[in-house]
Order: sequence, then C-alpha cells, then structure tokens
Amino acid sequence: EKTEKKMGKGKSHDPKDGKRKEKAKMHLKRNIGYVDGVSFIIGSIVGAGIFVSPTGVLKHSLLNVGVALMIWTASGLVSLMGSLCYAELGTALPFSGGEYSHIKRGLGSLPAFVFIWTSTFTKPASNAARALLFAEYAAQPFYGICPAPEVLKKCLALAVLWSLGILNGCSVKMAAWVQTVFTLLKMMALSVIAIGGIVLVGGRKESLARFEDAFSSEIPNASQIAEAFFQGLYAYGGWWSLNYMAEEMKNPSRNIPLTVMTAVPAVIVFYLLVNISYLTVLTPKEIVSSVAVAVTWADRVIPSVAWIIPLSVAVSIFGALNSSMFTLGRLSYAGSQSGHLPVLISMLNVHSCTPAPAMIFSTTIASIFIIPSDLITLTNYFGFSAWLMIGLTCASLIVLRYREPHLHRPYKVFLPVPFVMVAMSSFLVLAPIVWSPNLQYVYAFLFMLGSLIVYLPFIHFKLHFAFLDKITCHLQLLLEVSPADESTESKCE
Repeated sequence: EKTEKKMGKGKSHDPKDGKRKEKAKMHLKRNIGYVDGVSFIIGSIVGAGIFVSPTGVLKHSLLNVGVALMIWTASGLVSLMGSLCYAELGTALPFSGGEYSHIKRGLGSLPAFVFIWTSTFTKPASNAARALLFAEYAAQPFYGICPAPEVLKKCLALAVLWSLGILNGCSVKMAAWVQTVFTLLKMMALSVIAIGGIVLVGGRKESLARFEDAFSSEIPNASQIAEAFFQGLYAYGGWWSLNYMAEEMKNPSRNIPLTVMTAVPAVIVFYLLVNISYLTVLTPKEIVSSVAVAVTWADRVIPSVAWIIPLSVAVSIFGALNSSMFTLGRLSYAGSQSGHLPVLISMLNVHSCTPAPAMIFSTTIASIFIIPSDLITLTNYFGFSAWLMIGLTCASLIVLRYREPHLHRPYKVFLPVPFVMVAMSSFLVLAPIVWSPNLQYVYAFLFMLGSLIVYLPFIHFKLHFAFLDKITCHLQLLLEVSPADESTESKCE
C-alpha cells in the first residue's frame, strides 16, 4: 500500500479525478490484432533451424526421404494439436502469462511456481543463445573465412538483446510492427528457397527419381523414428507463444483460434516445401554432411547472390528473438501479479502501459547468460522441461473441463486431443532419460525441486521484509511505473 500512496502524491488535486484516470489507464492495452498474432506465432516458430539444421530429421530417418517428410508433417500436426488445446485455454482464460496462468488455475500454485522458477532461467538462456547465434551470422560475412572474434560476438549479442528489450519495454505497437516486418522478410526468404526448388524440379530427371522411390531405402526402427520426431518437434517449438499475450489480443475469443489455425498450418506447408526444395538440389547425404544447408543450397542455385542466405538467417533469428523476448516479459509480469515474483515486476509504465520492469528483469537475466558462454550448455538438458510444462498445461485443460464445466469457452477442442497431448509429452519427457541416462538430467530435476526452498518461506508462509518495500518504492519512482489495476489483478487469482 505504501508504494501506491506514494505514487499518487502530487498527481492531481481532485482525488476522484486521479482515481478515474488511473482506472482508465493502468492495464495492458489490447493492441495485438489478427495479423500481429499470426506474425508472432510464425516468428516464434521459424528461427534459424530450418535454414541451418533440417538435417536431424533426415539423419535419424536413415536418409529415407519419404519417412523424413512424413515425420515433418506428423510433428507439425502434433504442434497443431497442442496449439488448439492452448487456444481453448487462451480463449476461456485470456490472461497474460500463457501456460503459467493455466497451470495455476488448473493444478494449483505449486506446479505453477515450479514452472516459473524453471522458465526464469531456461527461457532467458535460450534468448541468449539466439542472440549469440544472430551475432555469429551477422558478423561472419565481414570476416570471410576467418572466425569472428568472441568478444565482438558477445558485444553484438548484448546490443541486440538490450535494443529489443528496450523496444518491447517502450511500446507494444512498435514491437508488433517489428515482428510483422521481420516475419514477412523471413517468409520471403523461405519462399525463395521453396520456389527455387520447385522451379528446378521441373527440368531435372534425377531429382524427380529421388521422390518416386521415396521409401526405397531402409526403414528406421522405433527409437530412430522417435529421435527424428524429437528433432522435428524441436523445429516447430514456439507454437505456444500466443497464449502469453492473450490479455493483449483484440477480440481474443475469435482471434486466438483463428491465428493458430492460420499460422501453424502455414509453417507446416513452408517447412515441407523448403525440405523438398533442399532435396531436389542436394542429395540426402550432402544435406546431412552440410554445416548450414541453406548456404550450401544457395551456392548451388543462386551463387551470385548467395550472401542473401546468411542475411536471411540473421533476420530470421532477430524476429524469433523479438517474439521470445516479448512473451518472456509477459510471463514475468503474470508471475509477479500472482505474487510468485517481486511485486515491482508486475507494474506497468505510467506512460506506455507496457510491463517495462518485467522486460528489464528478463533481459538482465539473459545478459548474464551471454557473458560466460558455458552457462548455455547447462540448459540443453532442460529440453524435457518444456514438454513437461506442455503436458501439465494440457492436463490442466482436462482438469478444468471436469472441475469448471460452466466456464465460458468460446472455442472447445475435441476432448481426446488433450489426452493425446498428455501422452505424447510424457513420452517425450521420459524417452531421452530412459534411452541415454545422463547425470545432467538429475541436476536439472534437482534444480526444479530447488524451487521448494524458495516457495515454502516466501509464498506459502508469506515471509516479508520491510526494507524491500522501500527499495520497491524508490525503483517505482525511478522507472515511473505503477501497479496494474485491481480489476486485472483479481482475475489472475
């Protein structure tokens, strides 16, 4: 309360007038329309993977072209099923924070806290990895054959992170505009690859032959198919991003299902066309041995303008980084609103109504991951935690169906779908641990359990320090932020 009183001082003479202004102002604005939503989802899914490493699927399906393309389609469909489950949750409970707020509503406070505890470290780490990858692709052309110096890469990565963090903290509309532009550029690059390949296939006998006997080479066994499936699903990762900004969607009950049904199938189609294009130009063996497939492809097909591809990769990573920074800010914001993170993080900027403190918080953590690069390798073992959370989210959908049958659901997913998703995600969590047991998984698990040490005193027993209020107060005046409206806060309980 102290902090709020302090904020109100000297603002306006008539207290009612001030109250009314505050009420009108302080909550996240609904700025994100249908096109922005589509570009955010596509932007999150399509990172560097499709340009650099579509090799995993092909390698694990033993260079069998038919199986590889089927796995690309299947993993796309699994992602679509998952995103439809998320669409039901996002339309019924359109709050910031995506999975976090759904898990909290469906399964209670503790699983949600474990989720936010894990995400506070793993998600900034993947942002840091993206920023470093961007720096690599952006700096490499200037160095020719020599590797670019590490210090330069790290400085560039930090610069990109903070410029995007500041952009997202200043204006939602600007961030959405940047996202749309970069998604269009990215889709243009993918179209160049897709169309280039299809034009070529008309004139070549030998590349057509590759597709005629697509299933002729040896068929992979179950564990190899599962491994290929992992790689495929990894390439579609990011379809969950829309739910993080449900609170900011215009007309969410119509737009959330629509954007999901546009964006995910569009990505599936593009991925398939691009893969077919790679296969028409290069043999499966060449693809698997190539370091960056798109670059090899460009050297074959458009040697004079081959520099377009590294540039496109950099653009693509930039777009993906923007959308993941955006969603991460919303996650910290929602966690803080529920009292799982310091209260300052859920305050909104007085001028722009953006969760600026949340953006500063998540960007700072990401910057810490950039400076010593060994930290990022630690988070490779948290791959299973993402699927654990997806499983929990789909489980909370099922729980809510039975526990709150009268909840208004503008969009309802076919009920077996979340059951299939829960089964899929438990398989994806357990399979790598069973097949290649590694001590790192134990550490990751212990880290997730470590959240209890924080949870019990601070959230369950509500331990509170008075000096933190003073710090909050000073930071509030410094950042010009104020708490979001009570009306939005009570929704998240």
